[in-house]
Amino acid sequence: MDTRQIRLGDETPEVAIVNEMEKILQAILNGATGEEIAALPLPATYRAAYVRKEDQTMWEGVPSNEKDPRKSIHIGEVPMPELAADEVVIAVMASSINFNTVWTSIFEPISTFGALARLGKESKWAKRHDTDKHILGSDASGIVLRVGSAVRLWNPGDKITVHCNHVDDQDPSSHSDSMMGSNQRIWGYETNFGGLADVAIVKANQLMPKPAHLTWEESAVNALCNSTSYRMLVSKNGANMKQGDVVLIWGASGGIGSYAVQYVLNGGGIPVGVVSSPEKAAILRQMGCEAIIDRKAANYQFWNEDGTHNEKEWRRLGGDIRTLVGEDPDIVFEHPGRSTFAASMYVVKRGGTVVTCAATSGFMLEFDNRHFWMRLKKLVGSHFANYKEAYEANRLIAKGMIHPVMSQVFTLEQTGEAAYQVHNNMHEGKLAVLCLSPEEGLGVDDHELRAKVADKLTWFRR
Repeated sequence: MDTRQIRLGDETPEVAIVNEMEKILQAILNGATGEEIAALPLPATYRAAYVRKEDQTMWEGVPSNEKDPRKSIHIGEVPMPELAADEVVIAVMASSINFNTVWTSIFEPISTFGALARLGKESKWAKRHDTDKHILGSDASGIVLRVGSAVRLWNPGDKITVHCNHVDDQDPSSHSDSMMGSNQRIWGYETNFGGLADVAIVKANQLMPKPAHLTWEESAVNALCNSTSYRMLVSKNGANMKQGDVVLIWGASGGIGSYAVQYVLNGGGIPVGVVSSPEKAAILRQMGCEAIIDRKAANYQFWNEDGTHNEKEWRRLGGDIRTLVGEDPDIVFEHPGRSTFAASMYVVKRGGTVVTCAATSGFMLEFDNRHFWMRLKKLVGSHFANYKEAYEANRLIAKGMIHPVMSQVFTLEQTGEAAYQVHNNMHEGKLAVLCLSPEEGLGVDDHELRAKVADKLTWFRR
């Protein structure tokens, strides 16, 4: 039951929670000042999407593709944690589904309760994360409600988005590139108090300004995937793409792939997008990507029936790329993993770079090392982004140079269904989730910029 819908006159403990959350929501919708928002009491509990520690063995013996997030993700009240000095409490207007939401819900490749237990051993404040409920979500847009005593740059009432890099700024290993921090974690996946909730707790150094021309839900889908793609392609920590580079992009209509297409086009490169249907190819054409491979139509067989590699099919893929753009790719944007990795390492040109951030089809990868070492190719592992990279990626969103790739919007109660669709590749782009926001279309402040880019905001809408 959505407790926000209970009559305000009812006299029950649950309704006290409703009143507090309702007052917060109404203040936000009415444009309350930061002082007014700071004066509102926080509820003792709040509504969230979570998985339960008691369920972490529920999928034992079940094939991955038969695990159903709708059965493991629950919606209910969770307690409000105490706020640390370097943290903020945010009212989450919207969030989104990422693959790590799916992984948490199917307890694969590991149960995230192990990560919460390890985090809980680090300090008094870290111990709050080690509970029997893991609140999901690694994206959020919303309003700052409270700030800890050590927070300097953010205040109640600020409209923000959240990136998911959770780092310890007292750890010296984090200060050259925070993604190299010895205890770097992903908020909402390897930590608790994630964004698929009415309220979330984040470190102040996870906050970024909300793009003023976007709705809450459009703002919520970008940070994880957009920042990941930025680091992989644009950053010196990734492939460091230059003008004219040919970039092969697997899953080019998916979450990170569709941002990658935009970065290649923005940076003067030549994207070669790989998709799985004519409908997804049509989306890429709208975005300006001309070189497209429909992998299902091509029916590449990179693996033989006996489990060995089929080098003939690697060569066929390479030939298809050259037919489209006249040369081998300088960069391969790789994230499917086992199903495509050997082909990626083969087709990238001499001296080229394969940059990888995931392995959704399998984590144990194989490739022919002869083509790797003798042709002086490079393999770069990439994982999310540091604060500077995430901030720069968000800045490009805010300027209307990179655009959200939202295809559908769900309610918080539908989180399990949204995760199910991502798990089964039934989606394009990103799936948004309304949390406190009562409807789509709210939160826009810059109507002039929105009008200029309006046609690009509907690339992926169903």
